[in-house]
Amino acid sequence: MLYIVATPIGNLKDITLRALEIFKKVDLIACEDTRVAKKLLNHYDIKTSLISYHQHSKTTRIDYLIDKLKKGQNIALVTDAGTPGISDPGGKLIEEAVKNDIEVIPVPGVSALPALISVAGINLQKFVFLGFPPHKKGRETFFKEAKKSNLPVIFFESRYRIFKALKTLENSQVIVGRELTKMHEEIIRGSAEEVLEYFENNPEKVRGEFAVIVKGVKQ
Repeated sequence: MLYIVATPIGNLKDITLRALEIFKKVDLIACEDTRVAKKLLNHYDIKTSLISYHQHSKTTRIDYLIDKLKKGQNIALVTDAGTPGISDPGGKLIEEAVKNDIEVIPVPGVSALPALISVAGINLQKFVFLGFPPHKKGRETFFKEAKKSNLPVIFFESRYRIFKALKTLENSQVIVGRELTKMHEEIIRGSAEEVLEYFENNPEKVRGEFAVIVKGVKQ
């Protein structure tokens, strides 16, 4: 079986009891960065072997993992933080597992997406999730669509491009989550210009990755 396991996005206590049970019983844990996964496993005194698997992994690594699964081994797939497949590696391995009639089992848990939605305070029965904006080609179109959407738009952004994103979102109302579940967690609400000014005045808070909600134009 291939288990798709969500891991904490900050606070290690957010790991589920089921996830810990899976980590202990599988033969191998495929992870985005073995150093990051090792910190989590060490915290809970879990000794299961790790193997690197990320978005730049070669086909041979996928073939290797599929072969292990075909031979009866159980593997857990994790990313550095959050749920595999939500703007994180995992799709290709899962696709190959499905093609080979290998059972794929979700072990749900933390993701920055529902974490921010839960505290947004706006109607999010329907929304558009766009993942990370393109770095260059298609970036302008990405933000044009986000600004004119009737539905709320949610995306992730890095600390290196959050200023640029907020400048592009001028005249939009936004909700920005930073350091979610961590010690310095903060939710900032207001116009894109107001949030930009806040971060410009507090540059020490521009760290990690950001989750952003752009309110729909009809809200």
